[in-house]
Amino acid sequence: MAIQLQPTPLTVENFAPFGQVIDRTQHSHFLINGGSTERYHQMAQVETGPADGQAIISVFRKPLADQLPLTIRMLERHPLGSQAFIPLKGHPFLIVVALPGDQPDPQQMHLFISDGSQGVNYAAGVWHHPLIACVDGDELLVVDRSGQLANCDEYTFAADQLHWVDLP
Repeated sequence: MAIQLQPTPLTVENFAPFGQVIDRTQHSHFLINGGSTERYHQMAQVETGPADGQAIISVFRKPLADQLPLTIRMLERHPLGSQAFIPLKGHPFLIVVALPGDQPDPQQMHLFISDGSQGVNYAAGVWHHPLIACVDGDELLVVDRSGQLANCDEYTFAADQLHWVDLP
């Protein structure tokens, strides 16, 4: 029997075990450029792992939104580096995560919902579902690791470990 994940508020404190929330309303700032610009400094840290790693910037576009309710059949992790998702169009997106480990614990999965102004930076090794877009054509800026070493593991859940997500 599948278990429905209930959303947890996406705050710096609630998301801390999984990485960082990229949200200027939850960080302080200081003025730069002669006082004309607010700088929200170091809201997340890019992890690039071993020496061959480098930070890269990409855009992920989802032509079609994910259909809800959505069954969570798998999670992935990036053991060597972090992965940040920052919404470009202001649309909410869903975040499903589990703590690092040899495999994700299906009883310890969490659902967060970005309000469209919040991004997240998954820490290295955090299990997460691939991007779940709520709106057709959504685009997110992604900052993650590139290098020669393999940096993506996938885990597929057994039929009795499935979860699902839906919005009220």
